[in-house]
Amino acid sequence: MYEKEMDKASVLIEAIPYIRRFSGSIVVVKYGGSAMVDEKLKKSVIKDIALLKYIGLKPIVVHGGGKEITALLSKVGKETVFVDGLRVTDSETAAYAEMVLSGSIGKSLVENLQSVGIDACGINGKDGHTLQVRKKVFDNGRDIGFVGEIEKVDIRLVHTLLDSGYVPVISPVGVDAYSQTYNINADYAASAIAGALSAQKLVFLTDVEGILRDKDDPSTIIRRMSRQEAVSLIEDGTIKGGMIPKVECCLDALEKGVKTVHVLDGRLPHSMLLEIFTANGIGTMVTPGKED
Repeated sequence: MYEKEMDKASVLIEAIPYIRRFSGSIVVVKYGGSAMVDEKLKKSVIKDIALLKYIGLKPIVVHGGGKEITALLSKVGKETVFVDGLRVTDSETAAYAEMVLSGSIGKSLVENLQSVGIDACGINGKDGHTLQVRKKVFDNGRDIGFVGEIEKVDIRLVHTLLDSGYVPVISPVGVDAYSQTYNINADYAASAIAGALSAQKLVFLTDVEGILRDKDDPSTIIRRMSRQEAVSLIEDGTIKGGMIPKVECCLDALEKGVKTVHVLDGRLPHSMLLEIFTANGIGTMVTPGKED
């Protein structure tokens, strides 16, 4: 008769040591993929972030918006071109990208968090010069326009928001030494921000189950791996294609001081809570070393 209620109680009991351990810690959530598009998934993620805040963690949201940018560019008749996964960005495209990221998407996420009782504030990397960048240039000299590579993260504004009880919602738009606006890959922005803040966790919400040994077989998910194991799997070709940049962001975050990085399936409701507050987790956790 009370089996469902007992199951719920068991989950709450299992979460206690993790809540105690991580209370007061910074958790950076890179929000993107289907979880930003599907309304049910969006509500699930917003509730997860709210719960993190309510139980004493300090969540920070760094969001993407590639699909939305592409859709707007299509409406205004601009072609979208990618080089190695990065959008070729002229000055007009950079302006449209900022409009989407810092406008419609960022403000929507803030409003969604406010609707569940969480104080949130949307900023982009230009505010307080939080994300200071240089122009990204490929080794072969190819120029893809106003795409930025982060040189420095100024964490003062982010800390001010955290200390005031807000959840920062950060758009991946940066600025260079000459006040030029640049578009930034959201994964790299999240990694740099988490590293600068020495975050307890960096969580990537993706459209895959986690890091797989065989990208076509979800049963080959790697639940836990060390930094060295990740490097080895890239070198031997197990990790390949579009997953390489994601794993490289994980490694970069660990190198900068993030304690653990998690790659999760954002299509699964409440995957973030299941990963952080249960013993087995549900995605892939990348740690600095085997013993961590």
